[in-house]
Amino acid sequence: MPLTDISIRSAKPSEKPQKLYDGGGLYLEISPSGGKWWRLKYRFGGKEKRISLGVYPDVSLKDARERRDSARRLLANEIDPSENRKVQKAAKVERAANSFEVIAREWFAKNRDRWAASHSDKIIKRLENDVFPWIGAKAIAEITAPDVLSVLRRIEGRGTNDTAHRARGNISQVMRYAIAEGRAERDPCPDLRDALPPLKHKNFASITEPAKVAELLRAMDAFSGTFVVKSALLLAPLLFVRPGELRRALWADVDLHRAEWRYFVTKTKTEHSVPLSSQAVAILKDLHALTGHCSHVFPGRDPQKPMSEAAINAALRRMGYDTKTEITGHGFRAMARTILHEELHQKPEVIEHQLAHQVPDALGTAYNRTKFLKDRKVMMQLWADYLDKLKAGATIIQLPAA
Repeated sequence: MPLTDISIRSAKPSEKPQKLYDGGGLYLEISPSGGKWWRLKYRFGGKEKRISLGVYPDVSLKDARERRDSARRLLANEIDPSENRKVQKAAKVERAANSFEVIAREWFAKNRDRWAASHSDKIIKRLENDVFPWIGAKAIAEITAPDVLSVLRRIEGRGTNDTAHRARGNISQVMRYAIAEGRAERDPCPDLRDALPPLKHKNFASITEPAKVAELLRAMDAFSGTFVVKSALLLAPLLFVRPGELRRALWADVDLHRAEWRYFVTKTKTEHSVPLSSQAVAILKDLHALTGHCSHVFPGRDPQKPMSEAAINAALRRMGYDTKTEITGHGFRAMARTILHEELHQKPEVIEHQLAHQVPDALGTAYNRTKFLKDRKVMMQLWADYLDKLKAGATIIQLPAA
């Protein structure tokens, strides 16, 4: 006679295990301690076998019957339910070991040392906050374009389209890593190339008119902040490197005798060489007397760390400049790029190499630290001299195009 919920609830334990049969091999085993276990008895390959289907009441009578019926369907297809369960469990373990989050963290750990700390922090926080909660537990080989799109739509819905694009890029990087490791077959992200609104690129605020640059340079000379920050401020237009690279500069990378600063560009993952004009060398020599005992050229309040990433922009604001609309620390790059080309008629490829931009050439070289080095040395001194003349208020004579 089939079991009922009432008969199951009213069944009392005895000194020995007892079995209450429901039909089709399903029965409830009641232990002397009162535990109630669903079990299925069946035959496979001529042998009698048993598997557990869960504990009552966590698994109700209805659920137990559904599990029994699923097992019997496997038997009808000559599949042993017990072996099938082992295979499913192994597959679940494998999926967990190859989940998107596991592989993403593995990818992150292998790459974080090549990135600036601020960059790596942004990546892992983006993954933890916007990606892992939604697809982190999913097997990476099973992730589809719709899965990724649902993640991106949530981010986009907050009005942060830029973050959505960055998240898509990070997901794609993880997928490509998984493909290289043989744990996924394809990256679904290229399928979403046009799924998000295009980014509206914002140029960093910059001053590119010589007369206004002259005013800025004079204001910088009059800046009354700390000597370290003022030195960085004066070097910013002379060197026009990325602000993060300037503030993290190390004395070990600066050769004042050879008038050269070499360092590793984290953005392009290349070594970069900055020829130092005589003006830049003079500023650095003065600063070396104060910070030469530190590892960083521009130490912060903690001598073991560089000055704050906000220091240059804060100094510009103290001078009365709006760092959103007039000039920002990054804007010195646009200033140099524009004036070197339009006013000093320097070759674009020489300027781009000095900016450490990837510039493919006939040999396919994206960036070569020594390419145009002689031209760049001449250009950097020409640039420094030009800025001095601007600051002094001299009339600048336009040079003929090369």
